[in-house]
This record gives sequence, structure tokens and C-alpha cells, in this order.
Amino acid sequence: MLSPMAEPRRVALFVTCLVDLFRPTVGFAAAKLLEQAGCTVSVPEHQTCCGQPAYNSGDRNDAKAIARQVIAAFSGYDYVVVPSGSCGGMIKIHYPTLFADDPAMAEKAKDLAARTFELVAFLADVLKVDVSGVAYDGVATYHDACSGLRELGVKEQPRRLLRDVAGLTLKEMATPEVCCGFGGTFCVKYPEISDKMVSDKAADIVATGADTLLCGDMGCLLNMAGKLSRLGKEIRVRHVAEVLAGLTGETQPLGAAREPR
Repeated sequence: MLSPMAEPRRVALFVTCLVDLFRPTVGFAAAKLLEQAGCTVSVPEHQTCCGQPAYNSGDRNDAKAIARQVIAAFSGYDYVVVPSGSCGGMIKIHYPTLFADDPAMAEKAKDLAARTFELVAFLADVLKVDVSGVAYDGVATYHDACSGLRELGVKEQPRRLLRDVAGLTLKEMATPEVCCGFGGTFCVKYPEISDKMVSDKAADIVATGADTLLCGDMGCLLNMAGKLSRLGKEIRVRHVAEVLAGLTGETQPLGAAREPR
């Protein structure tokens, strides 16, 4: 049972496109974790993509237009929590730089950035939750997604929480911090390089002997799950929030072997 915080806070959940389209359970898990910790959780109706694809492609005009909409949708909340280091990094690190030539919007972007947190870091560092009572039967390894690690400093927090999950054994990869090759549009622009990177990552995952792969970013999870599935490796692939919330039995794991037709 997660220990609730002393003073409830109004938290807006930024769901992310990939969670919405590919694994809504992650959004439900995030909301459950926040509510159990005593937060009042809202999912702003007018939220959209964070604008990262446009930003990474050099399309600053569309990135700015999307950022303006996100800034407006998430105004008035104590915190904005994102179950993705890449989207969290876009809002927290890159939004303020987008409006360097617009002082009024820059202030709004900085205000949103100051209130924005990656989900697991928020649970561990701000809410300081206690996950004793949470259980997961398995041996897991954890992949450090690039944006969460390098832009937001998410490294120790998920491991700290996972160590307290009953029944879960955590085994580290040889290179947990090495990129999986997804990189948003990188995997589309440079497919051969991306495939080599995810192939190396898959080998590292398999070498741990883990039956479960965990991560905090859906893009990385989808990329690694696809490669593991194509290699015929029956390794469950989960967002860390699903394990912490106990929502691991409601949907088929990413990359799970399908029943033959």
C-alpha cells in the first residue's frame, strides 16, 4: 500500500501519445499510484502531443504552437506528472528554450517546467512513497531511457522503489544506460543503425536471465519489445508504473508471444 502524502496536491497527468495509443494501462497505473499517495488527479481534456516529434525534426513553428496549447491546458495545477522521461524532458527542458525570443511565453514555459516531473521521480523524490505491500513475482532488469536519465536525472529512483516490491528480484544489465536505438525519429531516419543498437540491447537483456524488462518510457519499451519478440524471446515487457501499481495482469505484456492462429 502506498503511503499517502500529508498534504494533498492537485496533480495533472500528462498521458503521452504512446501511452494513449498503445498502452492505456500505463496511464491508469500512473493515476492509481498518484491517488494512492494522496493526490487529486486530473487528466486535462485538451492535452495533446508534447510536440517532441516536430521539435526533433527542426520544425520550431509547429513545436511552439503545440507547446502553447499544452501550457494553457496544464495551467493552474500544483504539479504536472508524466510517465515518460522523453515527454517530461521536452516540457521541462526544451519548452523554455523554444520561447527565448518571447519573454511572456518564456515565463509561462518556465512556470510549467518548474511544476513538471517524471512519474517515478515524483513518486520517489517528491511524494517519498512507500511501496511495501506491492508484489510482483519475477526477475526483472531495468533499462535507463536516454531522456529520463540524461535530461531529468532518473536513475536511482525506480531502482529504489523496485527493491521494495515483494517477490521481485532486480538484475542489472551490463550496460543499462546504453541507448536502445529508438530515439523517436532516429529509428526512422537511420533504421540500420537503430536495428544494430536494439539488437545489442536485446542481447544484454537476455544475458541477465530476467523474465521481465522494465523501463519508464513507452518508446523504448515498444522498440525493445518488438526486437525481443522477433527474436522469439518470451520476456515480459512492462512500464515500471504497471508493476508499482499492481496492474500487470490486465493486459498482455508488450512483446509477449501470441497464440498461434
